[in-house]
Amino acid sequence: MFNIVLYEPEIPSNTGNIGRTCVVTGSRLHLIEPLGFSLEDDMLRRAGLGYWHSLDVRTYASWEVFLAQNGLGQDDARLHLLTKKAKRTYTEASYSPGDFLVFGKESTGLPEELLAHVPERCERIPMLPDAASIKDADAWAERCGARADHRALRQDVCGNFVDPDDYRISALNLSNSAAIVLYEALRQTGFAGM
Repeated sequence: MFNIVLYEPEIPSNTGNIGRTCVVTGSRLHLIEPLGFSLEDDMLRRAGLGYWHSLDVRTYASWEVFLAQNGLGQDDARLHLLTKKAKRTYTEASYSPGDFLVFGKESTGLPEELLAHVPERCERIPMLPDAASIKDADAWAERCGARADHRALRQDVCGNFVDPDDYRISALNLSNSAAIVLYEALRQTGFAGM
């Protein structure tokens, strides 16, 4: 069994979709508060379809409580921190049953201080740089509500546009990211039918 951890998720439909993926793969879902929605939210349940009642889901008041209740240290090898701010890709990681795949909130990802503390636990999903997939920074800035002046945006290590005052980045949506990494972990560990 794998563990999907959502750090302060904001969008109920993403969490519902991830919950459905957890059910069909036998994974457990961990939600670290504060949540951007109620667990009674209709959008959450709609996205989870008929699976939500079968989901093994646990909530925690904070990252520290999550670590303590799961017997984890901050730099535990079972933690895989998924972020666009990593050099190593998720396919370069080795997964074992019981590992925790940790995803940050939709608007800002995982906290910088957490990533900086354990860079060896950080992994990313390769994507085209924004320069190749989004042709101009002005268009990106306008869509994301950043300042119109593209010179205020910076590019991160992967070539993606980042507003340093907001830290919004272009990326896959959370439910797609969780599914991609979870299925690689399942593939590596011989999940039935793969």
